[in-house]
Amino acid sequence: MPLLGGIRPPIAVLCLLIVALAALTAKVLGPGEDTVVPKAVLSSQQHFAEDGAIALRASIDERVTDLERTAAALNAQKPEEPERVLSDLGRTYQKWTGTTVIDLESGKVLAARGERIPLAWLDKDVLTGEHALTPRMVRLETGDVRLMTMALLEAKDRPQQLLIASNSLSVPAINLGPFRSMAVVARDGEVLATEGFEQSEALNSDQERKELVFLQKQMSHISDQAAERTEEHPVTAREPGSRGYPGVSGTLLGDDYNGRVTTAGYASLASSDPEEKDSVAAGLGLTVVAMLPVVQQQGAAETGRELYGLFAAGALVVLGLLAAAVLWAAVQRPLLRLFLESRRLARGDLTRPVAVPRWGEAARIGAALERLRTQLHGTGEGPDQGPGAKSGKVRLGMRVPLGVTAVLLLLWCVPVGLLLNRTDGSVSVPATIVNDQRDRTDLIADRVRRALNEAQADLVSTSRLIDADDPDAAETLLSDALEEHTRYQALYVVDADGEVVARAGGDPHDWSDDEDLPPVRVSGKGDRKPVIQAAAPVPEHKGTTLVGEVRVEFLNSLLKRPGLGEVRVVNADARTVAGSDGFLAFEKLPGDALTDLVRAGNVRVGAGPVENGLLIRDGGDVTVAAAAPFSGGGIASDLGWTVVSSQDADHFEIAAYEREDRSVLAGMLGLAAIVVCLGWVYLVVARPLRALATSAEKLADGDLKTVHYPRYQDEVGAVVRSLELLRQQLQARRQNQARRPAEPRLGAGGR
Repeated sequence: MPLLGGIRPPIAVLCLLIVALAALTAKVLGPGEDTVVPKAVLSSQQHFAEDGAIALRASIDERVTDLERTAAALNAQKPEEPERVLSDLGRTYQKWTGTTVIDLESGKVLAARGERIPLAWLDKDVLTGEHALTPRMVRLETGDVRLMTMALLEAKDRPQQLLIASNSLSVPAINLGPFRSMAVVARDGEVLATEGFEQSEALNSDQERKELVFLQKQMSHISDQAAERTEEHPVTAREPGSRGYPGVSGTLLGDDYNGRVTTAGYASLASSDPEEKDSVAAGLGLTVVAMLPVVQQQGAAETGRELYGLFAAGALVVLGLLAAAVLWAAVQRPLLRLFLESRRLARGDLTRPVAVPRWGEAARIGAALERLRTQLHGTGEGPDQGPGAKSGKVRLGMRVPLGVTAVLLLLWCVPVGLLLNRTDGSVSVPATIVNDQRDRTDLIADRVRRALNEAQADLVSTSRLIDADDPDAAETLLSDALEEHTRYQALYVVDADGEVVARAGGDPHDWSDDEDLPPVRVSGKGDRKPVIQAAAPVPEHKGTTLVGEVRVEFLNSLLKRPGLGEVRVVNADARTVAGSDGFLAFEKLPGDALTDLVRAGNVRVGAGPVENGLLIRDGGDVTVAAAAPFSGGGIASDLGWTVVSSQDADHFEIAAYEREDRSVLAGMLGLAAIVVCLGWVYLVVARPLRALATSAEKLADGDLKTVHYPRYQDEVGAVVRSLELLRQQLQARRQNQARRPAEPRLGAGGR
């Protein structure tokens, strides 16, 4: 008999699945390894470092692009005095710590603004080598590191000049909170710049100062490890099948001090779009490290809850053994007995009565076999006579043991999946996660604010090149600018009467040159998308304005960050103007709590204040939310906009939520085992056995014409083959009985 067919395989598979599921339950729901820090806290540090790396990369690339664009504009117009060049550059872009113009022929400094830029690093390779004019990192006399960006000024009738701009490598100056710090690290692990330690230096306690010294040493040690790990290729560094940050990122654990352990996340600078060419910043080999000391997790309080996993695994084994025993006693054993009895009858052993099972289809088949035996043995006179004849007793079918087995297993699946390890909104979310949500939201707000400031600064720079008296040349310039800047969906020049003089891109919207209106404004209430416009006056053409419409999709892309949930930008009235997950223009925030958070300055969480961050509990749902208003300078700061983020707490890798998810998964796996194995038994055994019972009864009733073909090579198929042999024997016996009375008559006629 084939080993892969019949009743044995599904029961064996069910037993194996139960054992495997019990082991898995004990593993994932039982006592686990002692974790020093929750996974959610480590993941948050990694995302924090990724956000910082994205912000730093965008900042460096924008500085390089702005300087190159300024140099190209200066080269295309009449030569200007170096002092005028630096003055205009400073008014347009307030982003460089120092600027200098150098005469390349004589090496003389023609003009300088801001902090003094050292020139000892300038050599022939910097200007003419393979990587000519590539940004360089230079250490100042004060010990600070500056990134030097260069561009050539090559106007006609003027010697070549070199425009140099320096800026710091620090991440955006946001509120990092006490003891949180971020660092920019070079390829060799050298810390080039840090943020956050300055806020902790004001602490007066000796213990706090000692901890600060300890953290500074930890930053140096962690930076070396992070620099070493980011040397790996992003594809090989990432776990198989994982996506997300295009560069190399991860987490590190440092030493502990005074009950607090150092956690860190790191991320290398990488291009935002893997398909585009590498950015200048991505080629500098820099890494951003975010570090935060957190209180060590105490795992003893969870031991009692985790013991439920062991009890659940033991209960599954007990119920599984009972279910397997039911299938063995009610399905497998009667079927194997029928197989043996039918084979005995087919071989001609008709002396012993058939052992008829007590109930179900097996009892019907056994009764039919007994009737067939009496017919073949000659002890019964007809198909409906003998001890195995039909009875009026109602017998239960094979679906009953299958139902009993399913109920036994459901007694485990339902409580484990729906009742065990339920959180019900009582989970304690670490304050570190709330603080990280707030700080990351602040960082996103800084990115959006800088992007809007940059958009308006680009318009100011472009407006100086526009000749409003030549619409064709203006449209050509606008088309080139639109192709270069992906943040705009339309660029157009509007005269004093509001008429569009030149345009490029999408259809322009109305623009009013009202002094009371801000240079960056939003309209389109009631439409599907808001219209965000920025403007800059065109020099020497009074009333003429260059207007650029910022793509909402561009702002939305700045908000999409893992681990932050849904992020929106709202105006002063708490109406949405941009969002990470889709929105309608100027729609309300989902929930009054978020609206109140936007309008509130400080919100209390638990027993202590958490600035601009809170937990929202609604029944069994817990949401972590944060709000960060625009601040830090530039025209975007006057808009009154706020970035709001909210995320369900069950998305964090918190132990309680993980246990709940694993319990649900265990219950679903149990349901899958029930459906697969019992469905297998029903399709392979139960249904064919019901059809066999009907065929056996018809044969016992005298239907000798219907031929019985076995469909499967299993126990049921073996009984069908035996039934066909019995049919043939009955048919031969009846033919012999029909010939016996005719033979004497033929003999008498012959005499």
